[in-house]
Amino acid sequence: MATAAATATVDEAPKGLRLLGTAMRNRKTAIMLVFGFAAGLPYTLLIGTLNAWLGEWEIDLATIGVVSWIGLAYAFKFLWSPLVDRVRLPVLERFGRRRSWLFVCQLLLTATFFGLAMSDPRLALGWFALVAVIGAFASATQDVVIDAWRIDVADERAPVEILSAIYQFGYRIAALIGGALALVLSERVSWPTVYAIMGGFMALTLIATAMAPDTPRTENEIQETALRRAGAIEPRLRAIGLAIVGLGWLWAIWTVASFMISVVTVSPTDPEPPNVGEFTRNMGPLIVGATVIVPAIVAAVFNWLRDRRGYVLTADDPSPDAGGRAADHAYSALILPLGELVRRIGWGVIIVLGLILTYRITDLIWGSYAFPFYLQELQYTGDEVAFASKIFGVFMTMAGIAIGGILFATLGRMPTLLIGAIVAAASNLLYADLAAGAPYIDAFARMFALDTFGSDLRMVRLLIAISGENIAGGLAGAAFVAYLSSITSREFSAVQYALLSSLTFLVGSLGRAAIGERIEQVGYAPVFLLTAAIGIIAVVFVILEWIRTAWAGRKRASTGPVLAADAAKVSEGDTA
Repeated sequence: MATAAATATVDEAPKGLRLLGTAMRNRKTAIMLVFGFAAGLPYTLLIGTLNAWLGEWEIDLATIGVVSWIGLAYAFKFLWSPLVDRVRLPVLERFGRRRSWLFVCQLLLTATFFGLAMSDPRLALGWFALVAVIGAFASATQDVVIDAWRIDVADERAPVEILSAIYQFGYRIAALIGGALALVLSERVSWPTVYAIMGGFMALTLIATAMAPDTPRTENEIQETALRRAGAIEPRLRAIGLAIVGLGWLWAIWTVASFMISVVTVSPTDPEPPNVGEFTRNMGPLIVGATVIVPAIVAAVFNWLRDRRGYVLTADDPSPDAGGRAADHAYSALILPLGELVRRIGWGVIIVLGLILTYRITDLIWGSYAFPFYLQELQYTGDEVAFASKIFGVFMTMAGIAIGGILFATLGRMPTLLIGAIVAAASNLLYADLAAGAPYIDAFARMFALDTFGSDLRMVRLLIAISGENIAGGLAGAAFVAYLSSITSREFSAVQYALLSSLTFLVGSLGRAAIGERIEQVGYAPVFLLTAAIGIIAVVFVILEWIRTAWAGRKRASTGPVLAADAAKVSEGDTA
């Protein structure tokens, strides 16, 4: 009965404008709508729209790429999420475990936008970047709190499915305001004024936080975890492994942060300014090694030790103190998800991690330069880009997601994943053609009589390029989410998916600054050809993964029926 009711709730979930009506009739869903807006606005303004401002004020593209590294805060927010869940903020704790953090984050974000509005990146780029970094960390932390709040307050009248849908609705409204509206306003007022207006929007979200219900802390926060039960790795050994992995992460974060500081604070008269391309070539592989390869090796070693006596607990360990609980959470976030994946997939984890690191690279590596490309290189107006990218482009992304769903249902997971990788790489050829004067796009437009908007085909060119890229991105995104879900263990679903999805951003984000420097040297068209070629790496990894899953499927079939208890642990995902 309960299952049927839950299914009915999901099936009857309102969509579109009905979601808005649902939100207005319930306190929790109304606040969830505002929280979705509060999460989407800073992400749009700091990761996308900010680059339009920097490009218009003639900040070089390599520096824009370095500043875009603030997006890594969103990728690695899982690292400090346990602190957000457990730390009690002085004085503010009386407002509630979630609201106390939300007040801090939203106040910081409001101050961030007003701080950016009072800054001039041409005169004090270091200060400008510091303010943006603080805003990115506040925004990423707010995401963690909002996700937890949504789960905490869900009930029969406001089930988590409805709250999640409302959140997405609010997020999309924020994307329109922080993207399309900000670009339209920038044609009429200065960029500092635009960000001051956005700071006003952000300040209004504090009202929703003040009205939001909260939940008390529960006793199960201090209960014994599986890491302290008999058969688990000895805490002292885990501490050594955690120290190795933690030092690797700290070194990587410090390396990126220190180089970013050196770039945004360099003197114009410095005879040897920081070389972005050299940093990416020399340090990029080491950063990937410290944050991906080293944790995977430590996880594999612990898997080996777990099967041997003398390295595991022989009896349940007493409830740990605060430091021990923090160590357990850090281990659960950094090592345990990879340990389960290595145990289940074995050497195939090399292919899996390679696929995860490279699949969305063509989108991530040049996305920061989209607005400078449209606005400065191609000389489109803010109004034109707002319509093409933030309104028309949204519908094209939805079309790509729908196509991905159809392919998933008809062809299966791996064929769809391969098609997604191919079209994501190929879509860069559209932008290479657009940068070179759009001869092929123009021929396509005339062939299908799409040139009715004007003899110069300007808007048609932009709409065709954005259509191709967004459809490809929507298809690839849908396929990739399905793939990540298929390889995620049910036992560690939350932390494992969070870790793997975060790794997706790593290589692409690190490569942005080098791509910006390359654009400065040779122009956009050759770089788009380069990013299309880089996309072939993901295609190769998908083919290897398809071969691996097919081989694993044949091996399972040859060994006979799998016990039901073991079947739940197998998630190879080779068929739909």
